[in-house]
Amino acid sequence: MSDRTASTAGATLEQQAALLRVVLEDEAGRQFGQGTEIHKLQKMSAGASRETWAFEAATPGGARLPLILKRDPMQADQPEGAAGVDSVLGVDRWTEGRLMELARDGGVPEPRVHFFLDAGERTSAGFVMDRIDGETLGRRIARDERFADARKTLAHQCGQAAARLHAVPRDDLPPLKDLPPRPHLQLYRDTLDSFDYPHPGFEYGLHWLEERIELAGARHTLVHGDFRNGNLIVGPDGLRAVLDWELGHLGDPMCDLGWICVKSWRYGHVQHPVGGFGAREDMFAGYEDAGGGPVDPKAVHYWEVFGAMRWGVMCMIFAFGHLTGRQRSVEAATIGRRAAEAEYDLLELVD
Repeated sequence: MSDRTASTAGATLEQQAALLRVVLEDEAGRQFGQGTEIHKLQKMSAGASRETWAFEAATPGGARLPLILKRDPMQADQPEGAAGVDSVLGVDRWTEGRLMELARDGGVPEPRVHFFLDAGERTSAGFVMDRIDGETLGRRIARDERFADARKTLAHQCGQAAARLHAVPRDDLPPLKDLPPRPHLQLYRDTLDSFDYPHPGFEYGLHWLEERIELAGARHTLVHGDFRNGNLIVGPDGLRAVLDWELGHLGDPMCDLGWICVKSWRYGHVQHPVGGFGAREDMFAGYEDAGGGPVDPKAVHYWEVFGAMRWGVMCMIFAFGHLTGRQRSVEAATIGRRAAEAEYDLLELVD
């Protein structure tokens, strides 16, 4: 056990916050001026894979900067992350922050990353970025009246953002996992085979995908990996930021366009394929308008089928984690039962 783990594993939330405040004041002082103080430090989430903290940095010049820290968990023993098989793609916090910086330079709406934290006795690795006002809950983005005007152009804006992130020069990227379509599909085949439980719908879907793998595009670019409603910040004016680059990798860019169309990310508004708020044609137009090139709807459909299968297998990971006692929680059980929904969605797509 490392010194960091030993010194923090049993710490209360108040003790963790006290240690973190010292680290943040040191780093913020270097960035914004000595004497910068940290106020309103609050843990926003306690997920198994990442922690998010909100705070304000009060600078010597009188500015109060609303900021967000995203860091690895401090606890020594963490259950298997929510991404499950996608943990194969998981990047570290420096890489995630760097991808956000490169995407922002390329015109993707992103919060500015101000500085990084190295793992030590008082904190795990992480990065600090601007806190952007807006909504992140996918259900509200798809349904609330206050976003009615935003929904008119949001699919087009998502297409533009996707085109710009896919255009980030390969030579500028940090080291990333390279996952062409066939090895990507094999990850889920291997995971499905590891479950001692029949799922004929997913088996059929995997065969469908294997037989049509030539539909996947030939381009090979930066891929966000989790580009969907729920990982966006949206205001009444539209898209404000693309978040959660934890699964960034190299692959077929159409994977991102298919993933945002998966029915699970429509939050009941199934008549709007793109995130529950827009049409595929609007997203494709935005993609082409931003220089992404022509979109092949068949390739996007392939990745939408892939996405339904992917989400279903991820749900099964939650389910078996709960049933075997590896990750006992109501949340894991609730998500796990949605495997049946994804299986049904998959069969609808390939019918």
